[in-house]
Amino acid sequence: MKPLHVLIAEDESLIRMGLKLILEEAGHTVYAAEDGQTALDLAESRTPDIAILDIRMPRMDGMETARRLYDRSPLPILFLTAYGERELVEKAARLPIQGYLVKPLREAELFAMIEVALGRFEEQARTARVAADANAALSEQRTIQRAKGLIMQREGVSELEAHQRLERQARSERRPLLEVAEEIAGPAPAADRTIPPTSSPR
Repeated sequence: MKPLHVLIAEDESLIRMGLKLILEEAGHTVYAAEDGQTALDLAESRTPDIAILDIRMPRMDGMETARRLYDRSPLPILFLTAYGERELVEKAARLPIQGYLVKPLREAELFAMIEVALGRFEEQARTARVAADANAALSEQRTIQRAKGLIMQREGVSELEAHQRLERQARSERRPLLEVAEEIAGPAPAADRTIPPTSSPR
């Protein structure tokens, strides 16, 4: 595993310092906070690669901290939980997190879950990129189709001829086909606009 910048938020000092020691001995840089608000403040001036957050904390709990961290700049997030916190875990499942660590922690489990979280986050980022590319391609096709439809209606030509006219204009003006089509078709109707994925990987 490459060296990481790890943000920890845990109000129990023994657990917090134990995590910090284990991670630093493995070569990682650790930013340790005793509550969610302090974790957010640290994230303002640092760029963590992953966050490990206790669910129950003063000032701001782990779930709200996770929401705010992810909205600010998406990153892999692991929750620290204790046995018997089933209800909290179920609520946390609705958040964009990559896994859980159950207290008391085992060192091997910690590093394994960090690897899992990084892999899951990257896979989600890859899926989001593919979805965004597909949405963009679909939007471009719709714009070109609208432009061709307007040319066909206005000039009384076939779809093939309308497409060829678009291509000729793009070549003669040395502009992308999509740019010419947008100029002819105008803004996309609301019903045609695609919605980008809600997750924006860093």
